[in-house]
Amino acid sequence: MIDFPKDRIIVALDVAARKQALELVDTLEEGSFFKVGAQLFSEVGPSLLDELRKRDKRVFLDLKFHDIPNTVAGAVRAATRRGVQMLTVHAAGGEAMLRAAREAAGPEGPDVVAVTLLTSLVSEDVEQVFGRSPVSLVDEVVRLAGLAVAAQLPGVVASPTEVKSIKRSYGDVLKVVTPGIRLPGDDPADQSRYATPADAARAGANFIVVGRSITAAKDPAAAFEAVAQSFATGRNPEA
Repeated sequence: MIDFPKDRIIVALDVAARKQALELVDTLEEGSFFKVGAQLFSEVGPSLLDELRKRDKRVFLDLKFHDIPNTVAGAVRAATRRGVQMLTVHAAGGEAMLRAAREAAGPEGPDVVAVTLLTSLVSEDVEQVFGRSPVSLVDEVVRLAGLAVAAQLPGVVASPTEVKSIKRSYGDVLKVVTPGIRLPGDDPADQSRYATPADAARAGANFIVVGRSITAAKDPAAAFEAVAQSFATGRNPEA
């Protein structure tokens, strides 16, 4: 075991059933922060958030709200009533939407973090979406992060490859939540921009979101500890 704030590691419950999700939570006794995304939320509904809170777990609601400001504000207020600690909106929704989300959360509510570019995207995808080329993914992420700064959001979501540039541009004004995390040798699956927990630590990530490297491991608890060790020390686990 290591002396490290393990609530900086968010375990992604990217599974399809309530029973499977709660079994993972109960198995990961050292884990205190869990992500509920679109698949699980659509299957189970908001009652799962209540069950996680009853277990004294922190909840990262990753539904990436992206709509007109009034609608997003209503969704954020609903999530706030459920007691989540962090939730996502899309930076591409614009500054007015981001500001409405922050105001709906209120000073005592969850941290609203803006998703910049999904970790599955490569330059060609972004060029197709935005209708211009060439596109620098790093520059685009930094630009979108600037919208979060303008709206006074506390953080953004970005891949490990952009963390240094965000920190260089905005310092500690923004927390960076970093998905696309894999232990060395793990299958990246549909992630195009990914790195190890050690890489994310060295880049300056404030939180990492880890799914299959923990949840699909033969021993999820041991995998969680390996991730925590790597993130705490900035060194990859020994083979």
